[in-house]
Amino acid sequence: MSSSPDKSVLSTTLRTDTCGLLRRSDVGRVVRLGGWVHRSRDLGGLVFIDLRDRAGLVQLAFGPAWSSPDVQALAAAVGVESVVLCEGEVVARETDRVNPDMGTGEVEVRVTALTVVGPAVTPALPVARGRGDKMPAEELRLRHRYLDLRRPELQDNLVLRHRLLQVSRRFLSDHGYLELETPILTKPTPEGARDYLVPSRVHPGEFYALPQSPQIYKQLFMCCGFDRYFQIARCFRDEDLRADRQPEFTQIDIEASFIEREDILVLAEGLIGTMWREAGRPDVPAHFERMSYADAMEFYGCDRPDLRYDLKLRDFSGVFAGLDFAVTSNALAGGGRVRGLVVPGGAAWSRKHVDELEAVAKSAGANGLLRLRRADGVYDGPVAKFLSAEATAAMALNDGDLALMVAAPDRISSPALDRVRQECARRLDLVDDRIQRFLWVVDFPMFEQDPVTGTLAAVHHPFTAPHPDDMAAFPNDPARWRALAYDAVLNGTELGGGSIRTSDPAMQSRMFSLLGIGDEAEQERRFGFLLEGLRAGAPPHGGIAFGFDRIAMLLSGAPSLRDVIAFPKTTAARSLYEGAPVAVPADDLEELHIAVRGTVADGAPRE
Repeated sequence: MSSSPDKSVLSTTLRTDTCGLLRRSDVGRVVRLGGWVHRSRDLGGLVFIDLRDRAGLVQLAFGPAWSSPDVQALAAAVGVESVVLCEGEVVARETDRVNPDMGTGEVEVRVTALTVVGPAVTPALPVARGRGDKMPAEELRLRHRYLDLRRPELQDNLVLRHRLLQVSRRFLSDHGYLELETPILTKPTPEGARDYLVPSRVHPGEFYALPQSPQIYKQLFMCCGFDRYFQIARCFRDEDLRADRQPEFTQIDIEASFIEREDILVLAEGLIGTMWREAGRPDVPAHFERMSYADAMEFYGCDRPDLRYDLKLRDFSGVFAGLDFAVTSNALAGGGRVRGLVVPGGAAWSRKHVDELEAVAKSAGANGLLRLRRADGVYDGPVAKFLSAEATAAMALNDGDLALMVAAPDRISSPALDRVRQECARRLDLVDDRIQRFLWVVDFPMFEQDPVTGTLAAVHHPFTAPHPDDMAAFPNDPARWRALAYDAVLNGTELGGGSIRTSDPAMQSRMFSLLGIGDEAEQERRFGFLLEGLRAGAPPHGGIAFGFDRIAMLLSGAPSLRDVIAFPKTTAARSLYEGAPVAVPADDLEELHIAVRGTVADGAPRE
């Protein structure tokens, strides 16, 4: 995936060429190169060094016919990962010495001058790896990231990241969007995760927050009349981490005025297509499939379904209604349902395999997994004896099918069956990585309601506009409102999401009230700068934000976000290379008017 500019712009006073761009057309030229010693081989009369730079590798040859004894001795002694400058003639390799695995494999440089400008100690981990060599542990690679980043795989990832950023900027600029910056030191606002707080030295006891997103500022840009905005935004969230999360991350942030949902979706489809084509993935549809949130949850159990395989969820509640089976009758009586999926060929699975699937369901919150199989025309499983002939017929199982079901409220059965569905697809080898199924999930609920207290929380954030049809149909029942929100999904992975915003200040104030921020003074204290902007006249507006790190991970084929971020954090939110976070000297804390209670890493107590 590596990309280099034209040779001429890479020339400097110290080097005429980059290593990886030399070709047979350069034969006969005298070149100056600079790079890192990747490998070296001393064959007695001849010494060979593979020299590496960002563009790739080239073989340097040292021999008595063209290299002085001093140059040969220096070449034999130089250590791997040392930085050298050299000069020599590009020559064609003999036919039996051509290396088809190197872009420069048809040529070598016969070196006449060599200088070691950056001698290196023995590296803590190898940069050059042979076929089949095991990678060092990730913790070791992160601790010595300066070496890890020399690996061509990671360099290719970061080069691709650069290219994706540039084509995104060009695409949005060509569509009239202005790249505008928003503050990094801002006011704490609730957006679904904890803020990183920054103490103010000049205002004792007061704190800034690092932005979870530029959400409020980009809406204020719309109030300012900048009708098309974008930003490659750095964002920060103090939340528990996973393989696809980092405490600081990058998103492509977009907002526009005088638009409706369709305008944003069409723009976003074009942007995604542009990035995918830049990465050599041209098979992106002009328009993505659409699915309502309700259908996604009903048939797939999650709001980011993987459509590369079928295995849709089914409602079996009617089959079990009235049956004398406590597990299902209790669930139905409590307002739950019996839902599940039918696995073709699953009847042949062993008891052990099905028990493992049940463990998956339990890990997602279910009490268990009901099973029914049909083999050779006979129904078998713990629930079979409770089913009448009519009920088994209503199950509509083909011979060899296995039904896996959960009896519970949807909030329990959906995540459990989503996990089971994914695991079944993996075991059946149904997941084809060559397929790309892009999807818009739309019509999210506006709120989620606590099943115990009945209080409302925003599904996305409190600035999303509710669907006007639902407000008219259910004016006093906001729990039934849909939001003008949308998520972009690819193969079960969320790429980004957005919404049409609430532009009416009175409606925004009502939304805060529904979320328990009902006191006018409290609304002004927390969100007055947004409400003030809306009261000054706000156009209809909306936008979207894409998780750029995740997109770079998908397009590079990297297994983790950490492989597309130059200096990432671990899942414990630590930077192993630079050693952050760290305890701060007491004098520095005193200047910030902060006292730390407890102990720090050196064991010294702090009060």
